[in-house]
Amino acid sequence: MPGGRLTQQERQQIALGLADGLPYAEIARRLDRPTSTITREVMRNDGPTAYRADLAHRATERRAHRRSQPASRGAEPVPQPHGRDAEAVRAYEELFTTAMVESGLPKMMSRVLVCLVTSDTGSLTASELVQRLQVSPATISKSISFLESQTLVRRERDERRRERYVIDDDLWYQSMVASVRALTKQVEITRQGVAVLGSGTQAGDRLENIARFLDYVSESLARAADQARDVLHARYEAPSDAPAEPSPDLD
Repeated sequence: MPGGRLTQQERQQIALGLADGLPYAEIARRLDRPTSTITREVMRNDGPTAYRADLAHRATERRAHRRSQPASRGAEPVPQPHGRDAEAVRAYEELFTTAMVESGLPKMMSRVLVCLVTSDTGSLTASELVQRLQVSPATISKSISFLESQTLVRRERDERRRERYVIDDDLWYQSMVASVRALTKQVEITRQGVAVLGSGTQAGDRLENIARFLDYVSESLARAADQARDVLHARYEAPSDAPAEPSPDLD
């Protein structure tokens, strides 16, 4: 099995495979490469829908050039508390980021979110994010603004009057709420299409079926998110000497 960096020709084959709708495993088999290599390559370069071989190749060359230069003080690895393996943490953060990108969150926003989620305090300043992610303050500002618009992070001032970006314990609940809002908007737009194209027509009926499906999913998701939050919060707030009770069924 070949090793080393992907060649420009291999990247062109990846782009062709993505255009043909091939899964990563099949593209990897054709190139005699590990599937993980193809997954990382695509996710590092704008994902399967926006991947371009020429841009990916140039980006890789730029990264290699930066790595060949003497490391700056800001590029030093972040010290890991609790005896954690720094390389294992880095690999996990990359895996987590890839999962967020695959779920639809833009790459840079995913990196910022994962950085906050995996910090012990659940909050970081802009300068701390810049140092950890090695990106510009403007990039952090843009990412935070997006995450804040999705109610995934919030801002607060610490004792030194510095602005901190905070991840709440109910992050995934807020994420589900944001998804419900997006689905509700889709339902509204789809039903507008029914009025435009005409109820009873093939196109109108198709849009109405889509609206009903999305409406049902959004209501179910909202109900499940509320129920899960109530159950889990009640469990956390239960007195330590209270007798254990069977876990409620979330279905």
